[in-house]
Amino acid sequence: MLTFEDCLALCELTEEEVEAISGHEHVPEIVAAEYGNYLVHTASGQVRIRQIIVDDIARARSQGDLGQMSLLIGVLRHFIETHPKSRGYAT
Repeated sequence: MLTFEDCLALCELTEEEVEAISGHEHVPEIVAAEYGNYLVHTASGQVRIRQIIVDDIARARSQGDLGQMSLLIGVLRHFIETHPKSRGYAT
């Protein structure tokens, strides 16, 4: 049986990136890890993950949650640095 940590290690995303997907898609983190694993292997999927994080930043900002907004900005920076295909444009 795979644990969440096993899935996280296989999906090429950080725990914070998976948490961003989980919150955005309203799914458990284990499901978000699998979805993220699927998305991260294509350029358009990486752009989709980037947009998810950007959407989460906007939601945190609109709710006045500056701590969460700041954390997500760091998550976005790291994601873009480690997944260059995410710099593309959504089609």
